[in-house]
Amino acid sequence: MPQLLAINNENPQQRYLARAAEMLRDGAVIAFPTDSCYALACHLGDKEALDRIRAIREVDDRHHLTLMCRDLSEIAKYARVDNAQYRLLKAATPGSYVFILEGTKELPRRVMHPKRKTIGLRVPDHPVALALLDELGEPLLTTTLQLPGHEAPLTEGWEIQDALSGRIELILDGGQCGTDPTTVIDLTGTVPVLVRQGRGPLEPFGLNAE
Repeated sequence: MPQLLAINNENPQQRYLARAAEMLRDGAVIAFPTDSCYALACHLGDKEALDRIRAIREVDDRHHLTLMCRDLSEIAKYARVDNAQYRLLKAATPGSYVFILEGTKELPRRVMHPKRKTIGLRVPDHPVALALLDELGEPLLTTTLQLPGHEAPLTEGWEIQDALSGRIELILDGGQCGTDPTTVIDLTGTVPVLVRQGRGPLEPFGLNAE
């Protein structure tokens, strides 16, 4: 049964953040709230934890995972960003977006799309997510906590605990979380391309709703 810690969404308890960061460094898979919905996360360098997340989601290596970063400078370390892309990122971060970008050599090959060499990146707008990133001191490899066969992400800590017993180690329980996923924008081409419409508005990208 994963450990469940009731975390304050506005002023996250430092001891819980420290516990989560320690467990991530030791190979744990955790769940935590974001500005869209709950996410699963592991340490970027941990292959076994990555494989466990893919098994939980039942996705292969062609499914884009998301590198959750603290700020734009961190995104620029792990993705190739030109001036036009940077302006778009600056206008929309932090926020409920994932941006598909070409990865840099700082990323392990196993976390990128095997053919396109791309990855999703985002800067969340949520106190718990940002505080956890600050405590860890590096990005997190994440994915939406939506289980196979479920029409929507799980929204309560106790639901996650029941559904993923024996499969993850820790839940930072911020109470009921949203069910709208992030908006996913592919920025690898000459113009932004909408991959998935979610919580993030489309106006900054000149895109129309589907």
